[in-house]
Amino acid sequence: MKLNEKAIIFVPDGTAEEAAFSRVTHLAISAHQDDIEFMAYAPIAECFGREDKWFGAVVTTDGAGSPRSGLYADFTDEDMKRIRIGEQKKAAYVGEYGVQVLLGHPSRQAKDPKDKEIVEEFVQIFRAARPRYVYMHNLADKHDTHVGTALKVIAALRQLKTDELPEKVYGCEVWRDLDWVLDDEKVYMDCGLHPNIARALSGVFDSQIAGGKRYELAAEGRRVANATFSASHACDTYTGLNYAMDLTPLILDKSLNIAEYVAGYIRRFESEVCATIKKFSEE
Repeated sequence: MKLNEKAIIFVPDGTAEEAAFSRVTHLAISAHQDDIEFMAYAPIAECFGREDKWFGAVVTTDGAGSPRSGLYADFTDEDMKRIRIGEQKKAAYVGEYGVQVLLGHPSRQAKDPKDKEIVEEFVQIFRAARPRYVYMHNLADKHDTHVGTALKVIAALRQLKTDELPEKVYGCEVWRDLDWVLDDEKVYMDCGLHPNIARALSGVFDSQIAGGKRYELAAEGRRVANATFSASHACDTYTGLNYAMDLTPLILDKSLNIAEYVAGYIRRFESEVCATIKKFSEE
């Protein structure tokens, strides 16, 4: 692969690069360090300790713009880049990832609709790994860099040949949950396996937690809340749960308009809410 000069490929168990990519079955692509551990813990846990399933992770940006306080208050952007690379490598080691790629692009590049470099890098990574399942940011996320990255993932997947495509593509929760998606359209991602590993992965990112954001509590709280509130008339069947959107149709049918596809989820939610109110209203 011909990635940019800042890119880092890290293989925790020391397997040769080509073999490390080729064994990946579940691949997650995020905008920032720590996004993957919060949005795609289910596939991390599914692959953990297995020889027939391997998790791969790609982080697109360098993390330079993260908020900071306490120990990290006086750190420069260059300091934060270095710290966040180290934290992401720790996560890859703890989670036993098959391969970890850090592309190191500035956030503005991920948000630039005219940029093609990142898209081409994603294409190369997809062709090297040939994953069965892809996890990315959902397209209703409220973080601009997340949406920009997600659109580049879709653009890359749309360049692949039919026999290179993954079986499924999922858009996951980070900076907006997907509780509002209709129950029969939600993808339920079981996060109950290896809770000790889940906590360890979240806790690795000290620069973000000590820097002023309790992400580790928020991520676990969301999973527990989803597990309990996923069904109103049944006992809990999950101990931790994340939701995702099925974005596979956008890859199989390149003529689909991306914004309209997501708007369809919103309109169906609106219709269900209005229909329920009308059902029990005298108006």
